[in-house]
Amino acid sequence: MVSSSGTEPRKVTIHDVARSAGVSRQTVSRALNDKDEIDGSTKQRVLDAARELGYRPSRFARGLVRQDTTTIGLVIPDLLNPFFTEVAAAALEAARARGWHVVVYDTADRAEEELGTLQVIGSQVDAVIGYFSCSEDELEQFTRGVPVVLIGREHHTPRFSSIRIDGEKGVHAAVAHLVAEGHTRIGMLDHDGRAEPSVRREWFATAAAAYGIDTDMVVGADQSADGGGAALKTLLTAHPDVTAVFTFNDIIAIGALREARRLGRSVPQDLAVIGFDGLKLGALVEPPLSSVALDTRKLGALAIEQVARLLTGGNPLGADDLVVRAELRLVGSA
Repeated sequence: MVSSSGTEPRKVTIHDVARSAGVSRQTVSRALNDKDEIDGSTKQRVLDAARELGYRPSRFARGLVRQDTTTIGLVIPDLLNPFFTEVAAAALEAARARGWHVVVYDTADRAEEELGTLQVIGSQVDAVIGYFSCSEDELEQFTRGVPVVLIGREHHTPRFSSIRIDGEKGVHAAVAHLVAEGHTRIGMLDHDGRAEPSVRREWFATAAAAYGIDTDMVVGADQSADGGGAALKTLLTAHPDVTAVFTFNDIIAIGALREARRLGRSVPQDLAVIGFDGLKLGALVEPPLSSVALDTRKLGALAIEQVARLLTGGNPLGADDLVVRAELRLVGSA
Protein backbone atom coordinates (compact mmCIF):
# COMPACT_ATOMS: atom_id res chain seq x y z
CA MET A 1 0.00 0.00 0.00
CA VAL A 2 1.15 3.57 -0.74
CA SER A 3 0.10 6.45 1.51
CA SER A 4 -1.70 9.54 0.20
CA SER A 5 1.61 11.39 0.26
CA GLY A 6 2.98 8.92 -2.28
CA THR A 7 5.47 7.35 0.12
CA GLU A 8 5.45 3.89 1.63
CA PRO A 9 3.77 3.83 5.08
CA ARG A 10 6.01 2.93 7.99
CA LYS A 11 6.00 -0.79 8.69
CA VAL A 12 4.36 -1.81 11.97
CA THR A 13 7.02 -3.17 14.32
CA ILE A 14 7.10 -5.41 17.34
CA HIS A 15 7.70 -2.28 19.43
CA ASP A 16 4.40 -0.79 18.18
CA VAL A 17 2.57 -3.93 19.32
CA ALA A 18 4.31 -3.81 22.70
CA ARG A 19 3.29 -0.17 23.23
CA SER A 20 -0.30 -0.84 22.15
CA ALA A 21 -0.64 -3.84 24.46
CA GLY A 22 1.24 -2.19 27.32
CA VAL A 23 3.83 -4.95 27.59
CA SER A 24 7.51 -5.50 26.84
CA ARG A 25 8.92 -6.62 23.48
CA GLN A 26 9.89 -9.92 25.09
CA THR A 27 6.27 -10.48 26.17
CA VAL A 28 5.08 -9.85 22.61
CA SER A 29 7.66 -12.38 21.43
CA ARG A 30 6.40 -14.99 23.87
CA ALA A 31 2.76 -14.39 22.98
CA LEU A 32 3.31 -14.60 19.23
CA ASN A 33 5.35 -17.78 19.65
CA ASP A 34 2.76 -19.36 21.96
CA LYS A 35 5.02 -19.61 24.99
CA ASP A 36 3.53 -20.92 28.25
CA GLU A 37 5.13 -18.46 30.67
CA ILE A 38 2.58 -15.63 30.21
CA ASP A 39 -1.05 -15.70 31.32
CA GLY A 40 -3.88 -16.16 28.85
CA SER A 41 -5.37 -12.67 29.16
CA THR A 42 -2.01 -11.00 28.47
CA LYS A 43 -1.43 -13.27 25.49
CA GLN A 44 -4.85 -12.44 24.09
CA ARG A 45 -4.26 -8.71 24.56
CA VAL A 46 -1.03 -8.98 22.59
CA LEU A 47 -2.66 -11.02 19.81
CA ASP A 48 -5.52 -8.51 19.58
CA ALA A 49 -3.07 -5.61 19.34
CA ALA A 50 -1.06 -7.37 16.65
CA ARG A 51 -4.20 -8.10 14.63
CA GLU A 52 -5.55 -4.54 14.94
CA LEU A 53 -2.21 -3.04 13.89
CA GLY A 54 -1.73 -5.54 11.08
CA TYR A 55 1.60 -6.70 12.47
CA ARG A 56 3.38 -9.47 10.57
CA PRO A 57 6.83 -10.43 11.90
CA SER A 58 9.42 -10.86 9.17
CA ARG A 59 11.29 -14.15 8.77
CA PHE A 60 14.38 -12.35 10.14
CA ALA A 61 12.45 -11.10 13.18
CA ARG A 62 10.97 -14.52 13.91
CA GLY A 63 14.45 -16.01 13.94
CA LEU A 64 15.50 -13.53 16.60
CA VAL A 65 12.25 -13.69 18.56
CA ARG A 66 12.53 -17.43 19.13
CA GLN A 67 15.73 -16.87 21.00
CA ASP A 68 13.66 -14.92 23.54
CA THR A 69 16.53 -12.65 24.44
CA THR A 70 17.61 -9.05 24.18
CA THR A 71 18.97 -8.38 20.70
CA ILE A 72 21.40 -5.57 19.92
CA GLY A 73 22.22 -4.26 16.46
CA LEU A 74 25.92 -3.37 16.17
CA VAL A 75 26.79 -1.24 13.12
CA ILE A 76 30.45 -1.12 12.07
CA PRO A 77 31.82 0.81 9.05
CA ASP A 78 34.62 -1.58 8.11
CA LEU A 79 35.31 -4.95 9.74
CA LEU A 80 38.49 -5.25 7.66
CA ASN A 81 39.89 -2.41 9.79
CA PRO A 82 41.30 -4.08 12.94
CA PHE A 83 40.27 -1.13 15.10
CA PHE A 84 36.58 -1.72 14.45
CA THR A 85 37.07 -5.46 14.82
CA GLU A 86 38.55 -4.90 18.29
CA VAL A 87 35.64 -2.65 19.30
CA ALA A 88 33.12 -5.17 17.97
CA ALA A 89 34.82 -8.01 19.85
CA ALA A 90 34.64 -6.02 23.09
CA ALA A 91 30.95 -5.27 22.59
CA LEU A 92 30.21 -8.91 21.80
CA GLU A 93 32.05 -10.03 24.93
CA ALA A 94 30.13 -7.58 27.13
CA ALA A 95 26.81 -8.55 25.55
CA ARG A 96 27.55 -12.27 25.86
CA ALA A 97 28.15 -11.82 29.59
CA ARG A 98 24.55 -10.56 29.85
CA GLY A 99 23.13 -13.36 27.73
CA TRP A 100 22.32 -10.97 24.89
CA HIS A 101 22.31 -11.65 21.18
CA VAL A 102 24.23 -9.26 18.88
CA VAL A 103 23.68 -8.84 15.15
CA VAL A 104 26.74 -7.24 13.52
CA TYR A 105 26.47 -5.24 10.28
CA ASP A 106 29.35 -3.94 8.17
CA THR A 107 28.30 -0.88 6.13
CA ALA A 108 31.54 -0.80 4.09
CA ASP A 109 31.80 2.87 5.11
CA ARG A 110 29.08 3.78 2.57
CA ALA A 111 26.15 6.06 3.39
CA GLU A 112 23.66 4.06 1.34
CA GLU A 113 24.65 0.82 3.08
CA GLU A 114 24.29 2.52 6.45
CA LEU A 115 20.75 3.69 5.74
CA GLY A 116 19.84 0.30 4.29
CA THR A 117 21.11 -1.36 7.45
CA LEU A 118 19.04 0.95 9.64
CA GLN A 119 15.93 0.16 7.59
CA VAL A 120 16.50 -3.55 8.18
CA ILE A 121 17.37 -3.57 11.88
CA GLY A 122 15.70 -0.45 13.27
CA SER A 123 12.43 -2.28 13.99
CA GLN A 124 13.95 -5.69 14.69
CA VAL A 125 16.28 -5.10 17.64
CA ASP A 126 16.00 -3.81 21.18
CA ALA A 127 18.82 -1.27 20.79
CA VAL A 128 21.32 -0.02 18.22
CA ILE A 129 24.96 0.85 18.85
CA GLY A 130 27.83 1.71 16.54
CA TYR A 131 29.30 4.19 14.09
CA PHE A 132 27.06 6.37 11.93
CA SER A 133 27.64 9.18 9.45
CA CYS A 134 23.96 9.85 8.70
CA SER A 135 22.00 12.70 10.25
CA GLU A 136 20.22 12.38 13.57
CA ASP A 137 16.91 12.92 11.76
CA GLU A 138 17.63 9.80 9.69
CA LEU A 139 18.64 7.87 12.79
CA GLU A 140 15.40 8.92 14.47
CA GLN A 141 13.35 7.94 11.42
CA PHE A 142 14.55 4.35 11.42
CA THR A 143 14.98 3.72 15.16
CA ARG A 144 11.84 5.17 16.73
CA GLY A 145 11.42 3.90 20.27
CA VAL A 146 14.75 2.03 20.21
CA PRO A 147 17.73 3.21 22.31
CA VAL A 148 20.68 4.35 20.18
CA VAL A 149 24.26 4.66 21.42
CA LEU A 150 26.72 6.35 19.05
CA ILE A 151 30.42 5.59 19.24
CA GLY A 152 32.99 8.27 18.45
CA ARG A 153 30.42 10.92 17.61
CA GLU A 154 28.67 13.65 19.58
CA HIS A 155 24.87 13.58 19.75
CA HIS A 156 22.41 16.48 19.83
CA THR A 157 19.06 14.64 20.07
CA PRO A 158 18.35 14.01 23.79
CA ARG A 159 17.20 10.42 23.34
CA PHE A 160 20.55 9.36 21.83
CA SER A 161 23.72 8.63 23.80
CA SER A 162 27.34 8.95 22.71
CA ILE A 163 30.61 7.29 23.65
CA ARG A 164 33.05 10.12 23.06
CA ILE A 165 36.72 9.73 22.14
CA ASP A 166 39.05 12.35 23.63
CA GLY A 167 42.49 12.22 22.09
CA GLU A 168 43.50 15.86 22.40
CA LYS A 169 45.94 15.41 25.30
CA GLY A 170 47.35 12.25 23.77
CA VAL A 171 48.02 13.96 20.43
CA HIS A 172 49.57 16.93 22.24
CA ALA A 173 51.85 14.51 24.11
CA ALA A 174 52.85 12.93 20.78
CA VAL A 175 53.82 16.28 19.26
CA ALA A 176 55.63 17.30 22.47
CA HIS A 177 57.65 14.08 22.35
CA LEU A 178 58.63 14.64 18.72
CA VAL A 179 59.69 18.22 19.45
CA ALA A 180 61.73 17.06 22.45
CA GLU A 181 63.47 14.60 20.11
CA GLY A 182 64.51 17.54 17.92
CA HIS A 183 61.91 17.30 15.15
CA THR A 184 60.80 20.61 13.67
CA ARG A 185 59.35 19.36 10.36
CA ILE A 186 56.40 17.20 11.34
CA GLY A 187 53.78 16.11 8.81
CA MET A 188 50.42 14.38 9.13
CA LEU A 189 48.63 11.74 7.09
CA ASP A 190 44.94 12.47 7.62
CA HIS A 191 41.85 10.48 6.65
CA ASP A 192 40.80 11.62 3.17
CA GLY A 193 37.27 10.22 3.22
CA ARG A 194 35.61 13.27 4.77
CA ALA A 195 34.68 16.66 3.38
CA GLU A 196 36.05 18.40 6.48
CA PRO A 197 39.40 17.90 8.23
CA SER A 198 39.20 15.22 10.90
CA VAL A 199 39.08 16.16 14.56
CA ARG A 200 42.42 14.36 14.91
CA ARG A 201 43.89 16.81 12.42
CA GLU A 202 42.49 19.66 14.53
CA TRP A 203 44.15 18.19 17.63
CA PHE A 204 47.41 17.86 15.71
CA ALA A 205 47.22 21.40 14.34
CA THR A 206 46.56 22.87 17.79
CA ALA A 207 49.47 20.97 19.34
CA ALA A 208 51.87 21.75 16.47
CA ALA A 209 50.99 25.46 16.53
CA ALA A 210 51.74 25.53 20.26
CA TYR A 211 55.34 24.58 19.43
CA GLY A 212 55.62 26.81 16.37
CA ILE A 213 55.53 23.85 13.99
CA ASP A 214 54.24 24.37 10.43
CA THR A 215 50.78 22.75 10.22
CA ASP A 216 50.43 22.81 6.41
CA MET A 217 52.31 19.55 5.76
CA VAL A 218 49.21 17.36 5.67
CA VAL A 219 48.26 14.75 3.06
CA GLY A 220 44.99 12.79 2.90
CA ALA A 221 45.23 9.01 3.03
CA ASP A 222 42.84 6.17 2.34
CA GLN A 223 42.25 4.18 5.53
CA SER A 224 44.47 1.27 4.54
CA ALA A 225 48.13 0.29 4.62
CA ASP A 226 48.39 0.95 0.88
CA GLY A 227 46.76 4.33 1.41
CA GLY A 228 49.26 5.17 4.13
CA GLY A 229 52.18 4.24 1.92
CA ALA A 230 50.92 6.30 -1.01
CA ALA A 231 50.23 9.29 1.22
CA LEU A 232 53.71 9.18 2.79
CA LYS A 233 55.28 9.12 -0.67
CA THR A 234 53.23 12.17 -1.64
CA LEU A 235 54.15 13.97 1.59
CA LEU A 236 57.88 13.32 1.24
CA THR A 237 57.87 14.28 -2.42
CA ALA A 238 56.37 17.66 -1.53
CA HIS A 239 58.31 18.07 1.73
CA PRO A 240 61.51 15.95 1.63
CA ASP A 241 62.76 17.60 4.82
CA VAL A 242 59.98 16.07 6.96
CA THR A 243 61.55 13.97 9.73
CA ALA A 244 58.44 12.86 11.62
CA VAL A 245 54.85 12.02 10.80
CA PHE A 246 51.65 11.62 12.80
CA THR A 247 48.87 9.58 11.19
CA PHE A 248 45.08 9.45 11.46
CA ASN A 249 45.19 5.80 12.51
CA ASP A 250 47.52 2.85 12.97
CA ILE A 251 46.66 1.19 9.67
CA ILE A 252 47.81 4.28 7.77
CA ALA A 253 50.92 4.38 9.99
CA ILE A 254 51.78 0.75 9.21
CA GLY A 255 51.60 1.56 5.51
CA ALA A 256 53.85 4.56 6.11
CA LEU A 257 56.41 2.35 7.88
CA ARG A 258 56.51 0.01 4.91
CA GLU A 259 56.88 2.89 2.44
CA ALA A 260 59.62 4.51 4.52
CA ARG A 261 61.66 1.30 4.27
CA ARG A 262 61.05 1.16 0.52
CA LEU A 263 62.32 4.74 0.21
CA GLY A 264 65.43 3.91 2.20
CA ARG A 265 64.45 5.88 5.29
CA SER A 266 65.25 4.22 8.59
CA VAL A 267 62.57 4.43 11.31
CA PRO A 268 62.89 6.18 13.71
CA GLN A 269 66.39 7.46 12.87
CA ASP A 270 65.43 9.15 9.58
CA LEU A 271 61.67 9.29 10.04
CA ALA A 272 59.70 8.98 13.28
CA VAL A 273 56.15 7.62 12.95
CA ILE A 274 53.30 7.86 15.48
CA GLY A 275 49.85 6.42 14.77
CA PHE A 276 46.50 6.68 16.53
CA ASP A 277 44.34 3.82 17.93
CA GLY A 278 46.84 1.57 19.73
CA LEU A 279 46.03 -1.58 17.78
CA LYS A 280 47.47 -4.91 18.92
CA LEU A 281 48.70 -5.23 15.33
CA GLY A 282 51.14 -2.38 15.98
CA ALA A 283 53.25 -4.62 18.20
CA LEU A 284 53.79 -7.07 15.33
CA VAL A 285 55.43 -4.68 12.86
CA GLU A 286 59.10 -3.70 12.85
CA PRO A 287 59.85 -1.43 14.51
CA PRO A 288 56.85 -1.68 16.85
CA LEU A 289 54.47 1.20 16.25
CA SER A 290 54.22 4.11 18.68
CA SER A 291 50.63 5.28 18.92
CA VAL A 292 48.14 7.52 20.68
CA ALA A 293 46.30 4.53 22.06
CA LEU A 294 42.62 3.97 22.86
CA ASP A 295 41.15 1.27 25.10
CA THR A 296 39.00 -0.51 22.51
CA ARG A 297 37.63 -2.89 25.15
CA LYS A 298 36.32 0.06 27.10
CA LEU A 299 34.63 1.50 23.99
CA GLY A 300 32.63 -1.67 23.42
CA ALA A 301 31.90 -2.32 27.08
CA LEU A 302 30.67 1.23 27.72
CA ALA A 303 28.26 1.02 24.79
CA ILE A 304 26.72 -2.19 26.14
CA GLU A 305 26.57 -0.84 29.70
CA GLN A 306 24.71 2.27 28.53
CA VAL A 307 22.27 0.16 26.52
CA ALA A 308 21.60 -2.00 29.60
CA ARG A 309 20.74 1.07 31.64
CA LEU A 310 18.51 2.52 28.93
CA LEU A 311 16.61 -0.74 28.43
CA THR A 312 15.95 -1.30 32.13
CA GLY A 313 15.03 2.30 32.95
CA GLY A 314 18.06 2.70 35.19
CA ASN A 315 20.10 5.86 35.52
CA PRO A 316 22.05 6.27 32.26
CA LEU A 317 25.74 7.00 32.41
CA GLY A 318 26.47 10.72 32.25
CA ALA A 319 28.61 12.45 29.64
CA ASP A 320 31.69 12.43 31.88
CA ASP A 321 31.44 8.64 32.24
CA LEU A 322 31.04 8.08 28.51
CA VAL A 323 34.49 9.28 27.49
CA VAL A 324 37.42 7.12 26.41
CA ARG A 325 40.68 9.06 26.55
CA ALA A 326 43.65 8.23 24.36
CA GLU A 327 47.18 8.16 25.79
CA LEU A 328 50.57 8.22 24.10
CA ARG A 329 52.24 4.81 23.97
CA LEU A 330 55.88 5.04 22.88
CA VAL A 331 57.71 1.98 21.56
CA GLY A 332 60.04 1.59 18.60
CA SER A 333 58.89 3.88 15.80
CA ALA A 334 59.30 7.29 17.51
